[in-house]
Amino acid sequence: ALRHGILAEPSRRFPAWVRFGGPGPESPPDIDDVGVLSIGVKLMGVPGPKLLDDERWTQDLTGISTPVFTTPDVLENARLQALIRRGTPLYFFASPKNGRWLNGLMQGLWSRTQTSPFETPYWSCTAYRLGERGAMPYAFVPRARGVSRVPGLPGRPSDDYLREAMVRALSAGDVLFDLMVQPQTDPRRMPIESAGVRWPASLSPPVHVATLRLPRQVFDSPAQLAFAHRLSISPWHALPAHRPLGNLNRARLHVYRALSRMRQRMNGTPHVEPTGDETF
Repeated sequence: ALRHGILAEPSRRFPAWVRFGGPGPESPPDIDDVGVLSIGVKLMGVPGPKLLDDERWTQDLTGISTPVFTTPDVLENARLQALIRRGTPLYFFASPKNGRWLNGLMQGLWSRTQTSPFETPYWSCTAYRLGERGAMPYAFVPRARGVSRVPGLPGRPSDDYLREAMVRALSAGDVLFDLMVQPQTDPRRMPIESAGVRWPASLSPPVHVATLRLPRQVFDSPAQLAFAHRLSISPWHALPAHRPLGNLNRARLHVYRALSRMRQRMNGTPHVEPTGDETF
């Protein structure tokens, strides 16, 4: 029942480029930017028609380190963005009229000081097609369950201690993530149009469907870091079998495309579709 799209063939393997990031849009020292981390996975060599025409052979998967999105829908997100521009984002959660204090409390609990990008799960938060009729969110869950310490505490850690943790881990061996999917079984308690609801595992236990393997490597050369800036990650780089669902995903179609073009124009890094044959 889960064999659709990239999951259609149980033994199939795809090369992948994986990009980890922080919450953005600024890039202060890691310890000053605690909270949400992100993952972008670009699979290559994926056959079949795609929803976007700027890449022919890719399927992108994205996630953040909180199980639900900060806002449930596009309208609430626009309201939050307006408050951020005014310098009063906390009013979004604390407003007596439209306050989401419980949501703010949960976001605060999930937005912890991170120890390593390899030591936290990443959730899609929004739903995607699973074949012609099914729907699912997905998550990348680290296979190793240990949590390291932030070096330098209680003093001042290195400005790039998260990247340095990745360097140490991949110099020692492979890093594995389990790709978990959660098929929708109850449309009311597992809503498509609200990204603020965590789908109950009691109604649909997550299923391990694939493994993301980051092989032992040296990955932080200037050429490879520059290559990462040229990648355009979008949930709409997708097969129809994994079409993004819900109003937030429909907005992301336009937002991600605009941000990617602006970033690449400002950096002088035109869009290139990777093949998986790149070497560094």
